Amino acid sequence: MSRVEGLDTEWVPRTRIGKMVAEGKIKSLDEILKRGITIREPEIIDLLVPGLKEEVIEVRRVQRQTDAGELTQLRVVVAVGDGMDYVGVGKGKGREFRIALADAVRNAKLNVIKVRKGCGSWECGCGRPHSIPATVHGKSGSVRVTLMPAPRKLGIVGNETAKVILGLGGIKDIRIFSRGETRNRMNYAFALYDALRNLLKLNLPWEWR
Repeated sequence: MSRVEGLDTEWVPRTRIGKMVAEGKIKSLDEILKRGITIREPEIIDLLVPGLKEEVIEVRRVQRQTDAGELTQLRVVVAVGDGMDYVGVGKGKGREFRIALADAVRNAKLNVIKVRKGCGSWECGCGRPHSIPATVHGKSGSVRVTLMPAPRKLGIVGNETAKVILGLGGIKDIRIFSRGETRNRMNYAFALYDALRNLLKLNLPWEWR
């Protein structure tokens, strides 16, 4: 195995995109995301977005029935982001916290998206990318969330989970309305992530840059 500069561990790319990143032919994550290419190696994120922060959203003990009896595992939900442009949410399972955490972090990195920011608040109109450009909806399980643009200095008007995930994505001001079983942190986290993904799909007639 060869050691790619910029990584703490040895990495042998298995995909074409991974090889192009390792060889320096792709130098930014935007190049991959704009093409709509699925990222299958978390090392790509490690190399292109150094200094990614990790935040544990939930740790929960879950059980499932197997042929050998009842199996108890830990389920961990994690959010990753650079605090400026990129964020991802993932979940992982394992008999030990360390294993479940590593699995969750890996999946969160594979789910990284670029957060579309702007100033869509009629109360503000400053033209700075501190909020989001338009209202957007997201869902996961029974949870439904609505993200709405907010004026500067309002902050993130939501619970702690929302503050962590949206803050990791670089959003400073936003209003969040939610319904459903919002005490389920996993579904709430993935509903927020779904809303941010839906924001990328909006075809807006105008947008503050």
